[in-house]
Order: sequence, then structure tokens, then C-alpha cells
Amino acid sequence: MKRLLLLLLITFSLTANSQKRELGNVTIEELKQKKHSTDTSAVAAILFKTGDVTFNYSQQDGFYIRTNIKAKIKVYKKDGYNWGNFEVLLYNETNAKQSLEIKSAFTYNLVGDKIEKSKLKSDGEFEEKVNKFWTRKKITMPNVKEGSIIEIEYNIKDEGTGLIDEWAFQEQIPVDYSEYSTKIPEYYVYNTHFRGWLVPKITNEDVNESIELRSKERQEIRGRMETANYSEDQITYRLKKTNYKLENIPAIKNEYFTNNIKNYTSSLVLELSMTKFPNQMTQNYSSDWETVTKKIYEYDDFGPELNKTGYFEKDIDELLKGVVSPAEKTGLIFSYVKNRMNWNEMYGYSCQNGVRKAYQDKTGNAAEINLMLTSMLRYAGLSANPILISTRSNGVALYPSRSAFNYVISGVEVENQIIMLDATNKFSLPGILPIRDLNWYGRIIRNNGSSANVNLIPQKKSIDAITLMGSISKDGEITGKVRKKLFDYNAFIFRNNYNNISKESYIEKLEKENLGLEIEEYEVQNNVNLNEPIVESYTFKSTNSVEIIGDKLYVSPLLYFTMKENPFKQESREYPVDFVFPNQDNYKISLTIPEGYTVETLPASKVIAMPDNMAKFSYEISKSNNQIQLSYIFDTNNVIIENGYYETLKNFFKELVNKNNEHIVLKKI
Repeated sequence: MKRLLLLLLITFSLTANSQKRELGNVTIEELKQKKHSTDTSAVAAILFKTGDVTFNYSQQDGFYIRTNIKAKIKVYKKDGYNWGNFEVLLYNETNAKQSLEIKSAFTYNLVGDKIEKSKLKSDGEFEEKVNKFWTRKKITMPNVKEGSIIEIEYNIKDEGTGLIDEWAFQEQIPVDYSEYSTKIPEYYVYNTHFRGWLVPKITNEDVNESIELRSKERQEIRGRMETANYSEDQITYRLKKTNYKLENIPAIKNEYFTNNIKNYTSSLVLELSMTKFPNQMTQNYSSDWETVTKKIYEYDDFGPELNKTGYFEKDIDELLKGVVSPAEKTGLIFSYVKNRMNWNEMYGYSCQNGVRKAYQDKTGNAAEINLMLTSMLRYAGLSANPILISTRSNGVALYPSRSAFNYVISGVEVENQIIMLDATNKFSLPGILPIRDLNWYGRIIRNNGSSANVNLIPQKKSIDAITLMGSISKDGEITGKVRKKLFDYNAFIFRNNYNNISKESYIEKLEKENLGLEIEEYEVQNNVNLNEPIVESYTFKSTNSVEIIGDKLYVSPLLYFTMKENPFKQESREYPVDFVFPNQDNYKISLTIPEGYTVETLPASKVIAMPDNMAKFSYEISKSNNQIQLSYIFDTNNVIIENGYYETLKNFFKELVNKNNEHIVLKKI
């Protein structure tokens, strides 16, 4: 009897668990739940998510891939509403395409003591063109509120691309259960890659599968085609079934100075390596980087477009009259393309309308502009080649694959150095790329078909040099003048921010960011002269840098430039810190103390450096008569700092912040 009861309990438990992972079983208890059981701060949680990839066979078209996705999501807070929005990228060209079919999509809410069910309507579905080949399908679920449960099921049909979407086990909210299954015929070979630190439980099984082939043959009788004979054949092949499961997955937390959190999120990447059908030649796709780049170079919208001529030669001949220096040629051609062309904000390494039409229309996507630039540089006798990259939003290109890259820039090789160029941004310079491009490594493709890694991380330090002269008043105000010089990437970022808004709006923004700051007589030099550093100058009044207690003034010597808190707050970190580019903040501050006051306390000078000089700051302060002089230099020398140094980095910034917040104490005489 006890054994029977135990079996019944096990059966009930298994049934209950399976029901939880099926759509349509929303309960009042689930809708009433206010917080996640293991992460009470979570704005939402994925209760379960499953993906099932199968290869189906069509007599007419052969194999196609169908991916079925199911998800059940609980929303706890307003900040979790965006988890009711879904995006799916779909590929589409003549011989290969993907399509999306929404099977069901509902939002559930508790109204009184009844469950209200809202169905996705047509106005909640949108399409957005990414480039010539990619479309983004957007789904916005209806009636999403605090407490809602969202359920969605959809199919992706893939005909001819061989693409299997990346599966993310981990998200920026908790995931209670994630399961992914693939059933792949022996004719397709996929490379399997894992990201992140959480490893799913994997089970494999090989089984035999068969396809029924039916063909029709018509017979000729007395010179006419009369009856038809049907023949049937059966093909048997091996099918590899793989199942991946992961439960109770914590949310991955974004933090300051993170590249793309996707790079470190636990996920599965299946990349088509080759196809090997009976009686056909093996087709290689992404076994190594050389194969990948060779395939991309052979695309009609890449290599042939790069080699097109007859549309720019006269203009370039006129531009380069009398110019012989390679550096000058590079600069002139780069400026010409950058000023003539307008980027339509479409990414990709494939041309959409072609370089000729783009040149004529003065508008193009990233590939058209930068492949055109490369062609012109080659025409001028320079060793120029395209560089395939993955932008920061696309993630780091860790594994050889055609989808690893989503962008192309240009590179000129001079004296064993590669000067990188991206003409899509009006404020970029040779060697100064848009921030989106600075993503670890790219791949240069040379004329002879070879390729090589290119380091995209800037090596030269960008400097922010500030000179401030101020006077402290008895009532706690500090007035004075500031002169600020910005070099390289600091200048590039300034130009992108400043030149898109009015001078008045920029000043207002600065004042809002720094409480108690008033700016007058603001001037900026070289905001359009890209070959010179930005120079900002203004007079200021700061009412928030001095605290008066009794007969003493407590002065923050870095004024409104003070770093007030440590940006690194997590106890631990599983992914690197990314500072984007090496940087130096260099402050020279001179403060005049008010008449009738003397310096009672001056912070001590200090120098602190991380191991191998990865980061360093020096703080030197002195007094001479009624003047206080501060020299403060903060260097970040290593752009990428591995997570193994996180505790050291966190403590370094703790000391940095503490030093920033020390005060000069002035005592009334």
C-alpha cells in the first residue's frame, strides 16, 4: 500500500511539473505572486522557456528548419513591462529565407477574483527593415501590468539559410527553467559553442529516421504520353537528438563599464560548419576564420562591389592633383567620402543598392560607404583592404561564423601598421573610429584572399586636460575660469554630443549634471576643425563645493569634478571591465583662499597604482601663501581588465573616491 501511494505521489508530481511547463495553465496563485521566490528585487521572471529545433523534409524543397519557441513570463514591477516586447530577426533573400508564425500570444491579469485573458492583436505586430537581407519582427503584448503573466508561442521556418538562432539560457531577469532541443540529420554538421559560466545538462541520442520519396514517370504509348507510373523510395539517415536543460538560473546583472552583457550571458550558439549530402560535394561554411572570410568575400554584394570602378576616378584624380604623400592621400580621400556620403544607419557587410548608386545618391549603408572608400584608396595606390567587425551591440566575434560580423570598415597598411577608417561618422578621423566599432578584434581581408586578426582596441591614450583657477569667498561660493582641452576619443565624443544640440542646451545640460553650477561666457574652439583638440573655456560659479560649519569652510578641491561614489558595487563580477579606450584625466587646479582665513587641514598627497600599472592616480596638493595648488592625474591604461582583478579594481576605485571626497579645511583667523 505504501509503495502504491509513493508511486501515485511521484506520478502526480511529474504531472504537475509538466503542466507548469505548458502554456494555458495560468493560475490565480501565479497572478497573485508579488515577488520572485529567489530574487525579490526582480522586475520580472521567465517561469519557463523552451525551444525545439527540427529538420523537416519537403518533396519539393528538401530540408527546412522549424524552430518552435514557447515562453511564460511573470511581470512583478513597472520596470518589467518591456518583457512583454519581443524581437525576432529574420533573413530573406532569393534562395534563402526565414518566416515567423505566431501560434498564440496572450496576457493574463487578475481582475477581482477572475482571470482576464487578452489576445495579441494585429496592431501589436510590427516589421522593421535592418538592411537588405534582415528584417526585425517586433511583437508588443497587450495590457501588460504589474502582476501580469505573458504567454507566447511562435515558429520560425528557415528555408535554405541553415541558421539556428542563438539560445540564451540566462537573461537579465531570473529564469526558472530553460530547455532547448535539436534534432539534426547527419547531412548537417554544426559547431557547438557555449557562452557564459553556467553549463546546461546535456543528453544525446542517435536514432534512425527515414524519408519517403515519390517520383512520377509518364510512359509513351503510340507516340503519345499516356499513363503515369509512380515509384517510391525510402532514404534512411541518422538523426542526432540533443537536449539542453538548465534550471534556477540567476539574472545576469549589468554594471558600469560593461561592453555588451550578451558576451557573458550563458547561451548556446550552433553555427553551420558544413553540409555533406549523398552523391554531392561537401560544402564548408564556418570551420575557421579563413573559410568564413573567403565565403563573405565571394558574396555578390561584397567582393564584386569592392572591385567596381568607373564611377569615382575623375573626382579622385582632381582631388589628388600634386599629392604624393600616402598619409595626405589617405586623409584627403577619407574626408572626401565622409563629407560627400550620408550614412542611412543600416549596418551589415553587404551592399544594399550597390556602391555606384550610393555614390550617385550620396547615401548608403555601412558596407557601401566603406567599401567605396577602400576602392578609392586602392585606386590612389595605397594598400587598403576591408576589415570585417562585430559592433559592440552585436557582441564579440568569438567563434568563426558568417553571423559573427555585422559591419565593415576600411584599413590602410602603412609601415607595418593598419590605420583604420570608418567614413559613416562625420567626426571620425583616421585611427579614431565610432565607439560602436571598438569591439576587441576584427578581420582584415587582403587582395590575395588571406585574412588576419586586427586589434580594434585603441592603443593611444585620450587625454582630458583641465585647468581651473578659482577664488573661494567667505560665504562659500567659488568663482573662476576653466580651460579644458580634449584629445582624440574625448574630442570625438564631445563633437558627437555638442554639434547635435544648441550651445544653450549644452550649457543647461552641464548645469543640470552639476548641482549648484552656473556657467557664463562659454566658448568652444575646434568643434568642426577635427585635426585640433577641442578647447572649452568658460567662467563659473559653484555654490555646492563648500560646506560652512561654524567658523570653518570645508572645501572640495576637485569642486564639481569630484567622483562621489564607486562605480563598482557588486561583491563579485564574472565578466571583464571595459573602459572602451585608454584615458587620462589631468586636472591642474589653483584656488585662492578668502582673506581672513588660513589652512587648518590639507589632504595628504598620494599615489596609487594597480598591478602592472593597469590604472593609476596621483594626487599632489600644496599651499603657497594664499594659494592652494592641486595636480590630480587619473590614468586608465588597460582598456580591458579581467574579472580576476575585480577585487583589486574595486578597492582601487574605493581609494580613488575617498581621495576625491577629502576636504580642505579653512579656519577663520
